[in-house]
Amino acid sequence: MVAFLKLSESDVDKKIKGIVLRFERTSIHDGEGLRTVIFLKGCPLRCLWCSTPESINPSPEIGYDVEACAECYSCVAVCPTKAIGPLVQEKGIFIRKNVCNFCFSCVVNCPHNALKAYGCEMNVESVLKEVEKDGVFFYHSNGGVTLSGGEPLLQAEFCGEILKGCQTRGINTAVETSSFVPWDNYQKVLPYLDAVYTDIKCLDPNTHRKLTSQSNDLILSNIRRIDRSEYNVELVIRIPLIPGINDSADNLMDTLEFCRSLKKISKLELLPYHRLGVKTYKFLGIPYVLGDVESASIEWAEEKANLLREESVDLDIVVSGNY
Repeated sequence: MVAFLKLSESDVDKKIKGIVLRFERTSIHDGEGLRTVIFLKGCPLRCLWCSTPESINPSPEIGYDVEACAECYSCVAVCPTKAIGPLVQEKGIFIRKNVCNFCFSCVVNCPHNALKAYGCEMNVESVLKEVEKDGVFFYHSNGGVTLSGGEPLLQAEFCGEILKGCQTRGINTAVETSSFVPWDNYQKVLPYLDAVYTDIKCLDPNTHRKLTSQSNDLILSNIRRIDRSEYNVELVIRIPLIPGINDSADNLMDTLEFCRSLKKISKLELLPYHRLGVKTYKFLGIPYVLGDVESASIEWAEEKANLLREESVDLDIVVSGNY
């Protein structure tokens, strides 16, 4: 076990900044031990089932829950750019996003939590100060920090500095990524990573494009390059398992064969679909196209996992409640 170290502020680059969505503390599903998960903004994919739609846009955003709004208009009064106003013929307010400067004064002053802040700019020093608050959890659980998103590696320089700062402090590091990024982005973070958790959402490239808006050629290429690279990282492949979408026996078996060709893979993880992000679509005014798909149970996912286990005794296949 590595002792947790707290270093001086001079050991990080204060100039490098990124857009952070939120911190999730003491997570048990995003790597070993208790993890602090740092969600970053921006994603190049448009997965039909995305559970964090607030992470797709690379810029800060405001969400609005009209059902929680009491029409007190305190947000209108405090908005410095006059981006908010009352609707005339409907309940609630309008927000002119092209005028908003995302100071989030409206969010802070809303007494009914009807307005939501999604994302803010932070520098590396500020992020590491937040991470250091959880040092005792990392130490006693063999946990650490996981970068997630969105697609964190779109902000590769920012991620690299955070991960380097974590490793300097003796903190285990991991990233959750779609791997749909240029290889140069990966190279900025791989020297500072202990584990890579990456999705294979569907092995067929044409189907993958229908489900995510992009082919998986770059994703599979990056996974192979990690596997052949000199970097000593644990590689975990994940399948976000969506009923009736990518759960066919053919897709699962094809993905299994791909995984068995990898030398660095430690496990194949199935993530059963859930609907916890559906309300956020409404807050952002985005239609949710999988409205009729029900959440998947752990038991259902275990049945899928057992099919794979029958075909592969040499690969650890697990089900996680993370997705």
